[in-house]
Amino acid sequence: MNKEEAKSRIDELRRELEQYNYEYHTLDQPSVSDYEYDKKTRELIDLEEEHPDFVTPDSPSQRVGGAPLDAFQKVQHEIPMLSLGNAFDEQELRDFDRRVREGVDGEDVDYVCELKIDGLAISLKYEDGLLVRGATRGDGQTGEDITQNLKTIKSIPLRIEQQEPIEVRGEAFMPHRSFLAMNEKREANGEEPFANPRNAAAGSLRQLDPKIAAKRNLDIFLYGVGQWEAGELESHSERLEYMKSLGFKTNPEWKKCNDIEEVIDYVTKWTEERPNLNYEIDGIVIKVDSLEQQETLGFTAKSPRWATAFKFPAEEAITKLTDIELSVGRTGAVTPTAILNPVQVAGTTVGRASLHNEDLIREKDIRIGDTVVIKKAGDIIPEVVRVVTDERSGDEEPYYMPDVCPECGSDLERLEEEVALRCINPNCPAQLREGLIHFVSRNAMNIDGLGEKVIAQLFRENLVHTIADLYKLDKDELLQLERMGEKSADNLLSSINVSKENSLERLLFGLGIRFVGSKGAQTLAEEFETMERLMNVTYDELVAIHDIGEKMADSIVRYFEKGPVVELIEELKEIGLNMEYKGQKRSEQPEDSPFAGKTIVITGKMENYSRGDVKAHVEALGGKVTGSVSKNTDMLIAGEDAGSKYEKAEKLGIDIWDEARFQSALQE
Repeated sequence: MNKEEAKSRIDELRRELEQYNYEYHTLDQPSVSDYEYDKKTRELIDLEEEHPDFVTPDSPSQRVGGAPLDAFQKVQHEIPMLSLGNAFDEQELRDFDRRVREGVDGEDVDYVCELKIDGLAISLKYEDGLLVRGATRGDGQTGEDITQNLKTIKSIPLRIEQQEPIEVRGEAFMPHRSFLAMNEKREANGEEPFANPRNAAAGSLRQLDPKIAAKRNLDIFLYGVGQWEAGELESHSERLEYMKSLGFKTNPEWKKCNDIEEVIDYVTKWTEERPNLNYEIDGIVIKVDSLEQQETLGFTAKSPRWATAFKFPAEEAITKLTDIELSVGRTGAVTPTAILNPVQVAGTTVGRASLHNEDLIREKDIRIGDTVVIKKAGDIIPEVVRVVTDERSGDEEPYYMPDVCPECGSDLERLEEEVALRCINPNCPAQLREGLIHFVSRNAMNIDGLGEKVIAQLFRENLVHTIADLYKLDKDELLQLERMGEKSADNLLSSINVSKENSLERLLFGLGIRFVGSKGAQTLAEEFETMERLMNVTYDELVAIHDIGEKMADSIVRYFEKGPVVELIEELKEIGLNMEYKGQKRSEQPEDSPFAGKTIVITGKMENYSRGDVKAHVEALGGKVTGSVSKNTDMLIAGEDAGSKYEKAEKLGIDIWDEARFQSALQE
């Protein structure tokens, strides 16, 4: 076979295998036997090995997994992957419906209901029709590039019939049959089985060797979009249909509902039929169908106002409470935890459950040796619901909280208006350890490789005691730790060094200032821009800021008054940590900008700018860019072939700019 014939045969095999993949994994309607499929796959791989210059990223041969990776690269989501608010009963669904209808001034509202797949949220980005990147959700702002692992999922198309950029989002999961087969194999090899399909899917997609992921038989359902330049659609249901037409696998059980009563009927149906599925679901997602209404409703800091997730009632189990252990958190709060005879709840083995505080133990009359009912709140956190008093033998022992810290022996105190007992010793090793775990966490400084186990080892070896000590570690010290090889040590030191460049809000959140969460840290960084300004701020200046309450303001002022805190900040400065906000500073947004404070939609093709360029310029000049035209839109920036957005903007009397006017405004 000459080179031209080989190229022709390779193209033919690719077309056939792509079609077979689509039929088998998306339509569930295979047209050829496994033997025939495997035979043609083997032929394609052989031909590509003979002619490596013909190998392309979208070839079906790339699904078997490439070379192992050294580490996952970070990915910034251009549009954040937000989480959803929750509803736990029918009344909360009705409350959601009421808020939605009030938000759209009493207009009729259609909803789309979808099964909430219990897997790993991911994003797929396509350019010129090719899959160019697949990423995890991460913290919603920053995920990890797992493209090579996602390519091994055969229901994900490597190429689509659309040239415009598009980003779709969905849930990767492990079907029940794959989960059972994998655990049987693990047990036969003497390996620990996975606890549930969700953990198995997440673990598979975070393997550095894609060949391992390829053997796990994962699947996916796509349910939403991020970046979208794929036509002028007006509803979420139209987007689902359009995604399906492009070859994406969407869940066939979604339904459009005309009102909240139909939504409740759908929820009731799947609460009962949930066990009949070949994959895990942990609830139902309800979304407003109209994209215009979605835009009108907007977002909170954490989630869209136009969607919610109904969570299934928690599964309960009965077991024996054998002991109560105490743990000390980074703020000094001492938390009791029930030690249980292990029991299966909602697909996982539970041996511990939170008891929250001493008052709860008294209120529920929980004793060591009791038979108790436990559940997983929101199918996640195990907690003790009640005691089965009829099972008491009389040998059960009441539990009393100690007077001293279990870690350092200092006296415990109950602060005013609090139920928790606290250790107020600032040098308590448990608080220092937990504070470091928080500091390196994903939403804080996001230092890869510094998990709880590594932090605990560093403490045991007396290598760290403060945040600053992390930045003084050297390779020889790290190599003392268990399971720490040279490559791991180099990667960890690199991650620590990279974290020095983080923007101010991450450092503020990582410091663990009481009452300052990630949103509060973002607000403080935007408002004051430097650590120096924030350290000298007054209580009155803080409470004047919309998102800063009295408790947070008082906590911030008190925190920066402490001598050890001032010394720590100075030490971190000397080490080289960034102390400034790197986002868009309010002082840099010109007040006379024609975009400042306006909601702007971009559409059509520009001669001199991509849509991304236009969006970046608008946001840098104080504007807010949204995806669809509504009565809340202030301006439309339109290139050629603007389509229905242009027509709708004209009808609504919205200010419309062409590329020349936009370019002139930038030059001014």
